[in-house]
Amino acid sequence: MTGMRFVGRVAAPAVLTGMLLSGLAVPATAAPAPVVAAAPAAAPAAVAAQAVTEGQWLADVQAAVAPARSYIEQRTAGAGAGERLAIVFDIDNTTLQTHFHPFTQPAIASSLALADYARSRGVAVVFITARPDFIESVTRYSLQHAGYPVDGLHGRDLGDLFRPVQVFKTAKRAAVEQQGYTIIANVGNNTTDLAGGHAERTFKLPDYNGLLS
Repeated sequence: MTGMRFVGRVAAPAVLTGMLLSGLAVPATAAPAPVVAAAPAAAPAAVAAQAVTEGQWLADVQAAVAPARSYIEQRTAGAGAGERLAIVFDIDNTTLQTHFHPFTQPAIASSLALADYARSRGVAVVFITARPDFIESVTRYSLQHAGYPVDGLHGRDLGDLFRPVQVFKTAKRAAVEQQGYTIIANVGNNTTDLAGGHAERTFKLPDYNGLLS
């Protein structure tokens, strides 16, 4: 899963995504608002200041994701009748391995397991990404090919490209709530994925001071 995989037609959408991300992505703007509830720091400052290895990163992600599973189990056990629950994920280096494998973009195993578990508990799996929405079909393909259930996918339109990422993502979570969902967990590796409210719990994955943003 951590190796480079190119299989016929499968490689083409991932390659296109990698090229577009490197050429079109607008850098995230850090937000001053605090994260509501984050997992403990996954790596010491000494590691964060250096180029982290893939193995270290995956181990740190697994540790950061573990509390989210426990919360989903607890929260769904006490859900009210008819309550529509959702979990929101970021994509790059939160659910897909775009730093170490920018073209094949395999799933991050612990994030995939969390998404599958949430879905098995009746929780809708929604993705909110800073990727432009004109590559939505490619992004959706990458997620589904990696094994993720996709109940919702929100990228940035042209107007969104000119406002801070946190503002865009907060607005999209509010829009998910307006569809009748309660967002019980929000998972991302950047504070711009998490700040702004509209989630009961937030879970911060490691980004090593922006190295894997």
